[in-house]
Amino acid sequence: MLSSFFRRLFLIPPRHTMSTTAAAPTQPLEKIYKWADPKDGEFKRQISSFRNHIGDPEFPAEPNRYHLYVSHACPWAHRTMIVRALKGLEAIISVSVVHYLMTKDGWHFSTADETPGCVADTVNNAKFLREIYFKAEPDYSARFTVPVLWDKKKQTIVNNESSEIIRMLNKDFNQWSTHPKLDIYPVAIAKEIDEINSWIYDSINNGVYKSGFATTQAAYDRNVTALFDGLDRVEKVLEGKTWLVGERFTEADVRLFTTILRFDPVYHTHFKCNKGTISHSYPNILTWARRVYQVDGIKGTINMEHIKKHYYMSHLNINPTQLVPAWDGPDLDSPKVQSNIFSSVLE
Repeated sequence: MLSSFFRRLFLIPPRHTMSTTAAAPTQPLEKIYKWADPKDGEFKRQISSFRNHIGDPEFPAEPNRYHLYVSHACPWAHRTMIVRALKGLEAIISVSVVHYLMTKDGWHFSTADETPGCVADTVNNAKFLREIYFKAEPDYSARFTVPVLWDKKKQTIVNNESSEIIRMLNKDFNQWSTHPKLDIYPVAIAKEIDEINSWIYDSINNGVYKSGFATTQAAYDRNVTALFDGLDRVEKVLEGKTWLVGERFTEADVRLFTTILRFDPVYHTHFKCNKGTISHSYPNILTWARRVYQVDGIKGTINMEHIKKHYYMSHLNINPTQLVPAWDGPDLDSPKVQSNIFSSVLE
């Protein structure tokens, strides 16, 4: 049975190993990794549980107080790395990058010498991401996900919802930002951004997972159809346009880009999203993806080795041989695409 496979593959020991007085979790952790509903085979995404915000009385904006835990492989965590880079916050918000391989113990940390691209946890000296969650909430019993925004002063998690973290990075640290005028969620078009985010999330961002983790044919057919309907819709939105909303770069572009980047090299094959490719089926999306990729700062947030090895080597139920395909997807460096609108905002 699939559920028993996940229990064997991802079962987490009942007690955590971090040097802390926090108690062990009280709920059986074998329930954490039941990704698909056994009744209908549908993938169910967990709702993020830490939802505090920078600017709350408990969490004021301060330089060098907050730390990000991310994975290069994860598209949700990648969003935060992009906004951190574009806003020029690297010097005041530190980061740890987990190993690309998710094992039975979940995400774990490694050094750059051991695994290029990783950044060890020098804040809490944790070996596993789960230790961070247990330090913040000893009775935590859900999945251990990235990104995590950590408060080094209060020693707790502020937020683990990527859509909220990128908005904090966008506005709450402008005092220390090298690009304080860059606003990827302007009030004047916030409603439009929210609307496009909503259907892109459901059909595309989460749609690739709903297709790839489906455990019945009906669930797969339903979600892969909705996925490509969503891509068709984006292709039409981008007809004759530079960006998704209005004529400026916004968080909608960031949120979609991290999925499109992974589509051809990973989701097309690994998640069976194979009714088309970005390279050959969606010329407007491909041009747009090159435009985003070529914005200063974004290329440096991408580690394709981590991306591919995570998916193809971690999901043993999908790819038991752990073989990693050769193709990295379309060349986004060339041809060069103008992005003058965004460049003018950065100046």
